[in-house]
Parts: sequence; structure tokens; C-alpha cells
Amino acid sequence: MALAYVMLTSVTAIMFKNLGMDNGKAAEYASYLILAYTIKPLFAPLVEMYRTKKFFVLVAQVIVGVGFGCVALAMALPGYMAIMVALFILLSFVGATQDIASDGVYVTALDSRAQSLYCGIQSLSWNIGPIVASGGMVYLSGWLHTRVFHHDPKVFGPEWIESWRIIFFIVAGLTLVMAAWHLRTMPDGAKAENAPSSLSEAWFILKDSFITFFQKRDVWLMVGFAFLFRLSIGLLEKIGPFFMVDPVAKGGLGMSNEQLGLVYGTYGLAAVLLGSLLGGFFVARRGLKPTLFLLCCAVNIPNVTFLLMALYQPTSELVVTAGVAVEKFFYGFGSVGFMIYLMQQLAPGKYSTTHYAFGTGLMGLCMMVTGMVSGHLQEALGYVHYFWFVMAATVPSFLVTWFAPFHHKEA
Repeated sequence: MALAYVMLTSVTAIMFKNLGMDNGKAAEYASYLILAYTIKPLFAPLVEMYRTKKFFVLVAQVIVGVGFGCVALAMALPGYMAIMVALFILLSFVGATQDIASDGVYVTALDSRAQSLYCGIQSLSWNIGPIVASGGMVYLSGWLHTRVFHHDPKVFGPEWIESWRIIFFIVAGLTLVMAAWHLRTMPDGAKAENAPSSLSEAWFILKDSFITFFQKRDVWLMVGFAFLFRLSIGLLEKIGPFFMVDPVAKGGLGMSNEQLGLVYGTYGLAAVLLGSLLGGFFVARRGLKPTLFLLCCAVNIPNVTFLLMALYQPTSELVVTAGVAVEKFFYGFGSVGFMIYLMQQLAPGKYSTTHYAFGTGLMGLCMMVTGMVSGHLQEALGYVHYFWFVMAATVPSFLVTWFAPFHHKEA
């Protein structure tokens, strides 16, 4: 799940940047690919209606694998960019379907005890995906570009096609190997008890879930929380890597893809994992309600590290790694509170799974909207003023967290 998602929504932005696209378009195009993952609750009932969940997982994986291979082949064609973007949009909907079916296998093939037992492994496995994609594949793209094809890593343009073609062939191969493994080992997954038997019934369930969602007490405060809690993170998500690789003369740090893969995609994501683990222990020990605002501070205040790096433009890789690790650690630490709030306060009710998906969909919508505008804003403001803007964008997060309602007792 994570490999396809991260390749489509994050790594593509770095690739677009390498190929010479400006920050505004690179961030915007990559953000469009979040849409399918945001609206997947709308077509999730269809996965329940036909065949088995394993069938949808396997078909989706094969299409994603073949699709990434087609992306690599398309790079050799004239006008490759339009073809590539069209393929990415198609693959984002297939990847979102794979997510729905994969989660369905996990939920229906295991009892509640087994779900709890393997939850940590599931989370760890998902987080390995970004390390492989944003870390390993980005690093490998830079290594191939400089060591194999002998191009200047600081020059962006069509010369990067050669290395990125190999990356997409590798990801295609990995995806197809996983599909072959899942064909042999994955259970079918049971049909949900309330699975719709027809399109009309699926439509009724979806409509009823919307109606009951907006009948919840203080629903608009919870909607505001779900949408705005990660506002500043959405503004940083695409621009952070761009800042790392842009030349010093343009206000960036002038790092190579190899350095970016190590600092941002490996050490940074390791810090997220550690922060998430400790954040979970912290909330379990002290409870969510008394700690939620503190967790919001953990997510937002450390963004100042990017402002400081933009002001001083450090040349030491150790200093940059420390700055990224601090921001990512506290992001992981604080984000635990967001997910737990959705589970314990937004989701409970008749359609708890669907309502939880609505909450994560609102978060995805925030990431998409902020990603679409972030590159254009950065180009207009420059990195220093943009990161000041990111700090100002933390204010709505603090407000929605302060007023977030608690109507259900914590589990």
C-alpha cells in the first residue's frame, strides 16, 4: 500500500522537480494524485460487492506494477510528460482501490485479538514503504544520475529521465513480485456483515452514512479539526524536499538526490517512526484529552527548523539532518493524537469505519489543497518568507485543537 501511495504522491514531486518543472507545477501535479485516496470512501462499497478482497488486491497490484512499467516506457516517447501524468492519475485510483481491499483483508480475515496483535507490525510495514520510496528510490535516482550516467546532479532537466526510468522499472518489478507472493499467501478476506448486495443498496448506505455523520453533535468543530490539524504540514510536505535540492542561490540548500534520500527519506522517516512510537506511549499513559493541545504544539512548533535553515542555509549535512529529524520526530509524536481523536471522538456511531474514513479523507483533502498551492506560494514569496507563512498557518491548527469537542469517554 505505502510503496504505491508514496511513489505517486511524494516521489513524483521530486521527479518532476528533477525533470526541470518549476516548484509550483511540480507540487500541484503531485498533489492532484492525492484526490483518489481522499475520495476512496465513495467507491469503497463496490469492493464489498464483487468477488473477494484478495481478488481486488491482486488485480490492483498487477495493474500498478504494469502501470509503473508503462510510465518508464513512456519516458522514451515525445510528449512523455502528458502521458506520464495521465498514467499516474489512473494508477492513483487503482492504488486507492488496493488500499481499500488490503485493509478489508486485514479487518475481516483476523479476529479482534489478532488485529491488535499484528497492529504494530502492520504500522511498521506501512512505514517501511516511505523509507524504501522517499529514501531508497530517491537516493538511487541520484546515484544513477551521477555515478552511472555521469550527469551533473545540480542541473535539472531531461537528462534525469534515464535514472528515473530505471527507478520505475524497479518499483514495477517489486510490485509484481509482491503480487505473486500475495497470490500464494494472502487469505481471501470475508465479506462484511453489512456489505451491500446491489448498487442501489450501496448508494443508500453511503447516503445514510453522510446523513448520520452530519447529525453528530458539534460535527463542524470536528470537521474543522480533521481538516486543519495538519495545515502547516501540508504546506511543508512538497516544499521541504524542494528546499533541500534547490540551489543555494535560489534560497535552497543545494543538496543532491542522494543526500535528500538519506536525510529526508531515511533519517527523517526513522525519526517519524520513533516519534510515533513514543507519542503512542505518551497518550496511552496520560490520556488524549489532557494532551491533545500539547500534541498539536509538537506537530506545529518544530516547523521553525525549516525557517531557521532558510535563514542561515547551513552547509553541514549533520546540521541539516538534525533539523529535519527534530521536525519529523515531533510530527510523528503529535500526529498520534490526530488519529486517536478520529477513532475515539469522530468515528463512533452506526458507521464508525466509514466515518473514520471521512475524517482521514478530510485530512487528505487538506494535504491535496495545500500541496496544490504550496509551490506557487513559495515561488511568489521565496523560501524565507514562505516558511514564515507556514509558521503563521499553525494558528488555525491551535484554534481547532483548543475547541475540539470530547463527547465520548476514552477507551
